[in-house]
Amino acid sequence: MTATATASTPTADNIKGWSRRDMAKRLAEDIPEGWYVNLGIGIPLMVSDFVPADREVVLQSENGILGMGPLQTKRTFDPWIVNAGKQNVTLKTGASIVGHADSFAMIRGGHLDLCVLGSFEVAANGDFANWTTSLKSVPAVGGAMDLAVGAKRIWLIMDHTSKDGKPKLLETCTMPLTAPGVVKRVYTNLAVIDITARGFELVSMTPEITFEALQARTGARIHRKD
Repeated sequence: MTATATASTPTADNIKGWSRRDMAKRLAEDIPEGWYVNLGIGIPLMVSDFVPADREVVLQSENGILGMGPLQTKRTFDPWIVNAGKQNVTLKTGASIVGHADSFAMIRGGHLDLCVLGSFEVAANGDFANWTTSLKSVPAVGGAMDLAVGAKRIWLIMDHTSKDGKPKLLETCTMPLTAPGVVKRVYTNLAVIDITARGFELVSMTPEITFEALQARTGARIHRKD
């Protein structure tokens, strides 16, 4: 008898995994007490909404905020407080507002414990590409290159595959690099994966998927932790 997929049995085509908010929450829970953290534009900015209230994590925004809080609500709206993605955010008690030069001195001086960025591709050796898909045009890279080399750790938060199903976690990046060999961990809609000396190493994965199906959606070997 041939098995028939049901609504509770995900097929190769309908596995979606964690939502972007789920991914951001999972990442936020992994940030240790006392870390200074920069959040990149896009999905990374969602992380600010999920940092546990009882944990001291100091969020930095390259436009000049040290001590950034969650997104504003209508009740707390102040149009002059924005993050690097032009979203209105709150300030934690004790927050500082600094100039651009001071903000990038923090970044370039190695004072950030972590930077969370989005990415188009990431390689098994820690290379990543997040600023352009080709060199036919010259888009602005922003502060990504400074953050990639200045922060002590880079974690990525991104979809595991493209919209047409192509892997974004690869043996070698095909797009212009933002920085080589700096990524330590990747959070996707399907899994959390460390990048170690032996390449991609699985931390956890969505219950919707098997290890074999996850490997099939990845462009390089995934190692299980010993």
